[in-house]
Amino acid sequence: MRVEIKHRSKVVTEGVARAPHRSLFKAAGFSDEDLAKPLIAIANSWNEIVPGHIHLNELAIHVRAGVKEGGGTPMEFNTIAIDDGIAMGHEGMKASLISREVIADSVELMVMAHGFDAVALLASCDKIEPGMLMAAARLNIPAIFINGGPMLTGSLGDRMLSLGDVFEAVGAYFSGKITAEDLRLIENAACPGAGSCAGLYTANTMAILAEAMGMSLPGSSTIPAVDARRRVVAEASGQALMKLLEAGIRPRDVMTYDAFRNAIAVDAAMGGSTNAVLHLLAIANEAGVKLTLDDFDEVYSKTPYIADLLPGGRYAVWQLDRIGGLPLVLRKLGRRGLVNLDALTVTGESMGKNLDKTWPWSLPLIDRGDIIKDLDNPILSTGGVAILRGNLAPEGAVVKVAGVKKLRHEGPARVFNDEESAFNAVTQGKIRPGDVVVIRYVGPRGAPGMPEMLAVTSAIVGAGLRDEVSLITDGRFSGATRGLMVGHVAPEAAVGGPIAALSDGDMITIDAINKSLSVALSETEIKDRLEDWSPPEPKYASGALSRYAKLVASAARGAVLD
Repeated sequence: MRVEIKHRSKVVTEGVARAPHRSLFKAAGFSDEDLAKPLIAIANSWNEIVPGHIHLNELAIHVRAGVKEGGGTPMEFNTIAIDDGIAMGHEGMKASLISREVIADSVELMVMAHGFDAVALLASCDKIEPGMLMAAARLNIPAIFINGGPMLTGSLGDRMLSLGDVFEAVGAYFSGKITAEDLRLIENAACPGAGSCAGLYTANTMAILAEAMGMSLPGSSTIPAVDARRRVVAEASGQALMKLLEAGIRPRDVMTYDAFRNAIAVDAAMGGSTNAVLHLLAIANEAGVKLTLDDFDEVYSKTPYIADLLPGGRYAVWQLDRIGGLPLVLRKLGRRGLVNLDALTVTGESMGKNLDKTWPWSLPLIDRGDIIKDLDNPILSTGGVAILRGNLAPEGAVVKVAGVKKLRHEGPARVFNDEESAFNAVTQGKIRPGDVVVIRYVGPRGAPGMPEMLAVTSAIVGAGLRDEVSLITDGRFSGATRGLMVGHVAPEAAVGGPIAALSDGDMITIDAINKSLSVALSETEIKDRLEDWSPPEPKYASGALSRYAKLVASAARGAVLD
């Protein structure tokens, strides 16, 4: 019986005054023996809607077993989880980023209200993973993160498929390149079962970065959802959480400035989703770590891009797992001093010591040079993501350069004030080679909720314009987005950022090589146009979106709530 580590739960389980509390716990099936042990929360985002979550109820059983083996009493609760793919392209996408804050708040409130001693965070997918990590940093009680694992790729003949192919097939259909039957076959084959979408999209990016920060067990982030090793990791995570509780190791001991820099380096090397910038900034904010876009710029500039992964490359995340997963990448970066191997992790050991061990779920590291390149022979000499600045983005903007052939584009603006009108223009053949599509008033405050523009970017690619048309927006992108697409333009249009001053025909230059985003207008002209500008009326007068719009900060700060 480990009453010595019941640091917090004593307030709800011990003493005469807590008899009513114990009575309620007993009504839920817990015994005096259970209540004498540390109370361990399992925050689980399981639901029947999201493929990345449909198996988490089964994984939670194994987390519970690990907690019990370590001497704790597990108690499970659920959070919400939004499927970004289903929310994409309509009003529902405005709810996605907002859900990150709701998830963080709900975990915080459940843990606080019930006096838990530690928390296991079991989640998959885009906003749920960072929301859980934000809660861990905010609560700062012993915590461990367990992701649900990537989806396997689908196939159609010899062609490997993932969700991004379905979105791009829609654009191909509208442009007459494929038939309705072709689209149906792709739709039916692309997503074969449980897991986070198969490429290095936001979900798998954030799972990998959680491991890079030390918050997940080594080598666990890339194990496919359907692989039996997932169960082994889940149980081991429950055991590891009890050891963290015994050792008094808390999230802010792990999620330090060096840990965030490690995550940025991994994001750079692997060409992860641009959403990682938003989420790392938000998690750091909760951890009390001062992290800015300058940190991203510095690390991206010196870290080679070496991972040939979807959507910009050829391989899926499950294929990375088969050659050793993230530890293979960390070894390469560590040998060059690009990550800090002394950083503490949830094993209670440093990242470097973890890399020297073989874990029960480990596969042999196979450095064959195709999926993960050598640092001496990178895909790009700098990271797969870049921070742009200029007279269109004084606070910064983000572009994914992984898999992008054309890193500089100059062309006339085609300006749209919402996603739907831009999508219609693309699918109706109104966007021409050389254009720069501008979608504004879709930022954190303007939309509100900073929706992803995957439907538009996929339509551009599907129409065969991937290398001929670029896009800039104060919204954001799915990790599945391909092409020279610039997001997170800040300040956003809704607060009078320079993007609000643009008109059709203005010549825009996107230069990912020199990290600039500019329009051929003088500062005086931009100022004069903005003097005639007035902020739009709020799109929502009540409810969650209205409250969010009033509180949300710039994308350059992670779209956190002030």
